Amino acid sequence: MSLKEKLVSSFLAFEDHLEDDSPIHEIRTKAIKNFEHKGFPTKKEESWKYTSLNPIIKKDFNLFPKQDLAVEFKEVKKYFLHDIDTYKVVFIDGIYSSFLSETTHDSMDICLLSSAIKKPKYQAVIETYYDSLADESSLTSLNTAYAKEGAYIYIPKNKEVEKPIEIINFSTGNEAALLMQPRNLIVVGENAHVQIIERHQSLTDNEIFTNSVTEIFAEERAYIDYYKIQNDRSTSSLIDSTFIHQERGSNCRVHTFSFGGGLTRNNLNFKQNGEGCDSTLKGITIIENEQHVDHNTLVHHFAPNCESHQDYKGLFDDRSTGVFNGRVIVDREAQKINAFQQNNNILIHDQATVNAKPQLEIFADDVKCSHGCTIGQFDEDALFYLQTRGIAKKEAQALLMYAFANTVLESVTIPVLKKRINSLIADKIGVNIGFNI
Repeated sequence: MSLKEKLVSSFLAFEDHLEDDSPIHEIRTKAIKNFEHKGFPTKKEESWKYTSLNPIIKKDFNLFPKQDLAVEFKEVKKYFLHDIDTYKVVFIDGIYSSFLSETTHDSMDICLLSSAIKKPKYQAVIETYYDSLADESSLTSLNTAYAKEGAYIYIPKNKEVEKPIEIINFSTGNEAALLMQPRNLIVVGENAHVQIIERHQSLTDNEIFTNSVTEIFAEERAYIDYYKIQNDRSTSSLIDSTFIHQERGSNCRVHTFSFGGGLTRNNLNFKQNGEGCDSTLKGITIIENEQHVDHNTLVHHFAPNCESHQDYKGLFDDRSTGVFNGRVIVDREAQKINAFQQNNNILIHDQATVNAKPQLEIFADDVKCSHGCTIGQFDEDALFYLQTRGIAKKEAQALLMYAFANTVLESVTIPVLKKRINSLIADKIGVNIGFNI
């Protein structure tokens, strides 16, 4: 039985095992039918031309973890921002861990999506926002059908969250191979401000396939600072689909740091629905061996007088593969748009591969839009210059890598996180740099 057949045939059993009748039953049923019709995406689809799921979907994944395996904080401390106080929503093999989490309902809601779906006091928010932004692609539909748990974050108007929120999904390897489908819903009210860090982390080398979906709504003049840390084991695969809806004057920033995992696909979709929106999409990819990272971005400008800024840097060693497929769409009504898109890549090894496809679709006539893409190797002159100053070749390459990544790192606004990212980069390139960017 193929994985698709297993997922379709197991859906009724999944719904039967829910604790009670789900108010989103019709949404789930429609989604599984859509997935059954479309199946897993293939390289015949233009947006998946350079990324194949065949090595993943041939495996026999367990859809339901057999038991909740306890995890001690000392075992996972290094994956948290333990240097500062944070709210935490933590899941172990898809099951909420109250022991590792710190949630709140004090003037805002940072809790579980399953609770929000079931409790009447949250129904107005769920009915308004849940599944109203996610697209109907096959993997998003699969998540909609099977999603049982995730983070629910509701920040009311004029609220500035005083500390960052961490959303962490751990997989213990309790199953030989496990498919997890977390779902997050985040609503940030008018003039509200929040910082969020998201991470998926395997604790063993057992196979993990995570199909994650996050819907984010930014009301008028809301500010959202979102960070994705992807530094998993080579036996993990991640499909991360994030959908962001912005209202007038809102500012949404997403930084994606892709340093690990066997296959990682980031689908990041922005919709600017009001004047004065500002969208920032930045990423650093540093991978090796046969790792594969695919960034698939879309910024859709529906309203005038808005800005979007994309800046993705990639460093690829050995036989690794990078993909950047970035689209900017400017509607006819979206005049005076300033849209910038840049993708720069360095091939450390001559067998590494990068496929880049920046795209602008402009239907307005009074805009400022630009895009650029470079794929190359280290600047030999700069490398030679550093070596003539007594710097060893490996350290010289590391300095050039740090300088290359600086335009992304400089906009990280959480100092502890910035320090952590610097350490991860130093570890990836195998040197000890005595400074932070």
